[in-house]
Amino acid sequence: MDEQPESAGRPLDRRAELSEFLRTRRARLKPQDVGLPDFGRHRRVPGLRREELAQLAGVSVAYYTRLEQGNGRNVSAEVLDAIARALRLDDAEQAHLTHLAKGKQHKKKALGRAQQVRPALTQLLDTMDGVPAYVVGRRSEILAWNRMAAAVFGDWAELPAGERNWARLVFLRPEYRDLFVDWEQKAIDIVCTLRMDAGCYPDDPRLSALVGELSVKSAEFRGLWARHDVQEKTHGVKRLHHPLVGELSLHFETFKVTGDGDQSVVAYHAEPGSASADGLRLLASWGRDAARVPSSP
Repeated sequence: MDEQPESAGRPLDRRAELSEFLRTRRARLKPQDVGLPDFGRHRRVPGLRREELAQLAGVSVAYYTRLEQGNGRNVSAEVLDAIARALRLDDAEQAHLTHLAKGKQHKKKALGRAQQVRPALTQLLDTMDGVPAYVVGRRSEILAWNRMAAAVFGDWAELPAGERNWARLVFLRPEYRDLFVDWEQKAIDIVCTLRMDAGCYPDDPRLSALVGELSVKSAEFRGLWARHDVQEKTHGVKRLHHPLVGELSLHFETFKVTGDGDQSVVAYHAEPGSASADGLRLLASWGRDAARVPSSP
C-alpha cells in the first residue's frame, strides 16, 4: 500500500520532521562504520541503536531519545554538533538538523508573498549571451531566466506562473523526463532541495501545498520524500537530450544572490570546442524558434 501523502497546505510538523530525520540518519549507519562491535543477527533495528548513538555523542540515552522524539527546543548548539559528528552528517545535513531543532517562526504573510527578482539581476541575465542562466527561489520556483535558458530547458513564459517550478516540471511533465539523461538524479536533487526548504520554512503553506500535490500525483516523489535526504548541489554536470540538437553535456555553477539567500543564479556552460558548445551556439542562432521543449503526445 502506498504511503499516505502529507496534507496539502497544512504546515509541516517540525517535531515529526526532526524525529524522522534523526531516525533515518541513525538507520543508515552500521556499528562497524563508527568503530563499534557488531553482534550480527541479534540486532533488531537497522543501523545504530539509540544507546549506541548516545554513547558516541556523549549524551544520555534519555536525552537523545527525547531529541529523536522531536523535542529539540532546549538543545544546545554543542550537543547538536556532537550528534551531527556521531551521525557523520555533512554540512548540509548539519544545517538541516539545526534548522529543525532550533528553527524560528516566520510570518505567514511574508511566506505567502510572491518572490521578486531585482530588475538589475534580470537585466544581468539578459546580457549573458550564449550562457543559459536562471534564478531559482524557495520551493524550487523558477523566478527569472534568459533566452538561452528557454532555448535549452523550454519556454517557461508559456506556462502559468504557478507551473514555473522545477519540482512540478520534473515530476509531472513527461517531456522533462525525456530531457534529462539522468532523470533519477535530477529528481533526487530537487527533493533534497525541497527538504532543506522544509527545514527552514516548515510553516510555509505554499511549500506544504506543493509537497501535498506531488505526494498525491507522483509515487516517485513520495518515495524520495520519505527518505529525508538533504543536500546542496552548487556545481556539477548535467547531461541533456535536447529535442533539437541532441546530446548536451553542460557544467553548472550556482551562486547565492547577495541580500536574498533564498534566491540563487544557476548558470550553465559547455567545454570549449566540444560538441555541446556547438549545440549551444546552434540554439543561440535559432533564437526564439529553439525556446521550447515539445510536449509529449
